[in-house]
Amino acid sequence: MTLRPPMSDAVPRYRGPTRYLKALPSHAAQWPETHQHLRAGDKVSRAARKLGSKDWPRRDVIFISDAHADAEAFIASLVASGGVRLTSRDNLVLTARGKRSVFVIGGDCLDKGPSNLELLEALRTLMRSGARLKLLAGNHDMRLMLALMRLSHDDSARTDHLFVRMGAKGLALLKEVFDHYLADRPRAMKSIPSRSECRRRLYPGPDWAEQFRKSAGHVLKGEALEKEITRLSAKADGFEHACEKHGLSLRQTYAAALKAHELFLKPGGRFAWFFDEMRLAYRSGAFLHVHAGVDDAFARRLGRQKVSQVNQEFRRILREDPFTFYYGELANVLRTKYRKSDMVLSAAGVKRLHKVGIRAVMHGHVNHQAGQQLGWRHGLLHIEGDVTLDRNSRRKEGLDGVGMGATLIEACGRIVGISNDHPEVKVYAP
Repeated sequence: MTLRPPMSDAVPRYRGPTRYLKALPSHAAQWPETHQHLRAGDKVSRAARKLGSKDWPRRDVIFISDAHADAEAFIASLVASGGVRLTSRDNLVLTARGKRSVFVIGGDCLDKGPSNLELLEALRTLMRSGARLKLLAGNHDMRLMLALMRLSHDDSARTDHLFVRMGAKGLALLKEVFDHYLADRPRAMKSIPSRSECRRRLYPGPDWAEQFRKSAGHVLKGEALEKEITRLSAKADGFEHACEKHGLSLRQTYAAALKAHELFLKPGGRFAWFFDEMRLAYRSGAFLHVHAGVDDAFARRLGRQKVSQVNQEFRRILREDPFTFYYGELANVLRTKYRKSDMVLSAAGVKRLHKVGIRAVMHGHVNHQAGQQLGWRHGLLHIEGDVTLDRNSRRKEGLDGVGMGATLIEACGRIVGISNDHPEVKVYAP
């Protein structure tokens, strides 16, 4: 296979509003060693050099992750990728690059706001444009799904805490649902029970902690079990206050949750496609795409199952036993940050991944303020693509403007990182 020179054609042809184009980098440079995570540039290079010509994807991959319900940031990131020509928010047209690429949306589409519903509509428009699209599950997306599933699940200590477990971040979506579908329909609130009854239906019961210890002990043990109980207690104590901060009474929160359940989980619901399309992982060549990362347990699983089989198992267990999913090994793929509290990725796990041909992991979840980063863990290349898109995170971290960025894994054999928080398009061509 003939590879293009590392810098040739690396800058996408952006086609969208001038305000986006002015904010995006206009020239390319070699990936700086200071942006290679863990400051292990030589190790990153060694891991990347293990990628042979047959390991690269057949189609270019466009990876965009962690929009966190900032629709403008998501749309601007599509422009940044060069895969979409934007003439208006409702008119996303695939470019030649977009037509030949696979769009991998790396999870955490929802949650913080300000525009959950608008982002969903933009994502749907992208799908209808003819884009090849793979939608990965993120931990924020899953927390919302499990919270809504709680409304129709049988009462059980294993699941009846999952609505409150969602926490305050999920309330941004419920506020949008209430304002859009219920605020101008006062009759809709007449069927909603009293505040105390809503509390009973949404909160775990008074003996939940004791029952949870008995029913969850086969999955959570010792310190992890007690930590989860403590975390839930803190969220329960502050949940109604969080609702009020979002402009919702507890009754309105319950009404919005029921409507969201209809929209997202019932067949034919306006957004039912969102969770139906979701998968845990996507593989392209030697690249594995997940939301957060991998561990030894997932490596063992991939030693006996294809990624398509893992996705089937993910969908089955999520629907049948949400508790086992959320606290089990599969969900670690959604939330690992390679901390001591996470399941371990060891050299043995990486060896198993290499044995099945996986040489690199592309993920989001861990946000960076200066564009994408490259990491190296036991010989496994990690491409970290969460570039702090959503305005809530940007405000907290002192970043200006609309976040925009995309990571390209190109069939020609290079990795390209585009972010408006770095002055150059980063190019890595091992």
